[in-house]
Amino acid sequence: MDSKGKLIIYQAFPRIFTNTNSNNVPNGTLSENGSGKLNDITPRLLKSLSDMGVNTIWLTGIIENATKTAFPEAGIPADNPNVVKGEAGSPYAIKDYYDVAPCLAVDPKNRMKEFEACVKRVHKQGLKLLIDFVPNHTARVYHSDSAPADIEDFGRGDDRNMFFSPSNNYYYIVNQQFAPDFDISSEGNEPYIEFPAKATGNDCFTAFCGKNDWYETVKLNYGLDPWNGRGSYDPIPDTWLKMLHILRFWASKGVDGFRCDMVFMVPQEFWHWAIPQVKKDYPGVIFIGEIYDVNLYRPFLNYCHFDYLYDKVNLYDTLVGIERHHISAAQLTSCWQTVEGIGDSMLNFLENHDEVRFASREFADDPMKITPYLVVSSMISNGPYMIYYGQELGEMAHDNEGFAGDNNRSTIFDYWSYDTIRRWYNEGKCNTTQLTSHEKWLRKLYKNVLTMSTTLPPLYEGKFFDLMYVNHTNPHFNPHRQYAFLRYTDKEALLIVANFDSKDVEIELNFPELAIGMAKLEGGKQTAKDLLWKKTYNFQISDRQPMKLNIKGYDAVILPLKVHQEEKEGE
Repeated sequence: MDSKGKLIIYQAFPRIFTNTNSNNVPNGTLSENGSGKLNDITPRLLKSLSDMGVNTIWLTGIIENATKTAFPEAGIPADNPNVVKGEAGSPYAIKDYYDVAPCLAVDPKNRMKEFEACVKRVHKQGLKLLIDFVPNHTARVYHSDSAPADIEDFGRGDDRNMFFSPSNNYYYIVNQQFAPDFDISSEGNEPYIEFPAKATGNDCFTAFCGKNDWYETVKLNYGLDPWNGRGSYDPIPDTWLKMLHILRFWASKGVDGFRCDMVFMVPQEFWHWAIPQVKKDYPGVIFIGEIYDVNLYRPFLNYCHFDYLYDKVNLYDTLVGIERHHISAAQLTSCWQTVEGIGDSMLNFLENHDEVRFASREFADDPMKITPYLVVSSMISNGPYMIYYGQELGEMAHDNEGFAGDNNRSTIFDYWSYDTIRRWYNEGKCNTTQLTSHEKWLRKLYKNVLTMSTTLPPLYEGKFFDLMYVNHTNPHFNPHRQYAFLRYTDKEALLIVANFDSKDVEIELNFPELAIGMAKLEGGKQTAKDLLWKKTYNFQISDRQPMKLNIKGYDAVILPLKVHQEEKEGE
């Protein structure tokens, strides 16, 4: 793959991704609604993603989670339905860290072998494979039937008479039975009884969690006393040792990296200790952290040794604000300033399983508005870029799947499939024959942008220059709806202008002498074709006269600019 180190990640939920059942029932069972399989991740499918510019696939929901579904042929009983969200269950309520979710296997008894074969297919296509690592919490009932004989289950050796002990795996609300403020005996024949109650995964340290809490999960204890904030890390807590073994186990299966769930809810000291040990044995393994506090970005990169971090609360939230809340596009300047020096370690995106779909009612309400958002979010840095399965087809998340409801997201709790993805998947053909003209246009746009991001040096290894400071008071440029910047190397430069306005605009863009010098631009009149739509532009580069450009509504221009003549002659 010609990625030059820039990751283009495609997040897919295998349970739904290749499910071909078109007659889904809300809250439907596995037998009613079906499930995609790891065996469906075929060379043809992977090539289709690769052709679109993807070089990394993140398969979400691989590790076995609590579910209402029994798999008697594999000796796996259903979990108590009162502490499982949805028929399929949350992929973040792990009940066996050493196993694969059986619904993803054609033969549940051979689920690990099917996963291992999938890893090989991914690598043969030249792609990397990421899976989730869920360190903060387990399912309410954890039991591994696949762990090595010398590995004990979480909680097995705990002293349950202590709320906190550094050697315990869980926190216990002593002498209290688990008693949420909603009915947990409404499903099945067996009530769910937990005594003493364990702390719930979202740092709910009481026995009385609510429906909006992560009631299906239990908080893991890494040696941090939540009451005084003090950590006891010597000797190494048992939870640390167990989790390090789990990371090494999956790395030994050939996975190329981990998207680590809610990393800030685990003590930084654990990451500082664990990640270098994994990398010592598996040097190429990537660690991506889900994080929601910009003040923690630098500690998690420097001290905790993460390779990349989500930039949700900075760039993503600003882009949402531009579309939904009349935030000025000029605020994008503060986004790169906030992460200056670490921008290439930020993972940017417009969608993932936690966020609403771009085309949903809660975001843009129209997939055809995507161009300026896609261009800016993928090209503002050299860092990795991620799209969510179906995003490239304009999936709008209008289904009411069951537990998830009609919430502008794609469910992670239910057995389901989506019409957009089914038509692209096309019974395994993975082609565009059943797509609408708009869907074909979108997929072509994504292919163009993602491929540029990994093949044009200014976009995968270049520098960044923000042009907004010389255009804020420009009467022929609206800084609230347009954003302009340069990406450049010593030999090439690109001008990128995004128009977040619904109206076509004719702008006059000022170029400062500093930008011309730093990017080694050749002054004077030039002609170039926009890399997005191949439209020819005649323009001039000068710090005295502005550049005139026409840009359609909700569109962008990516214009190659020449470098100095003497630079070209010296090559």
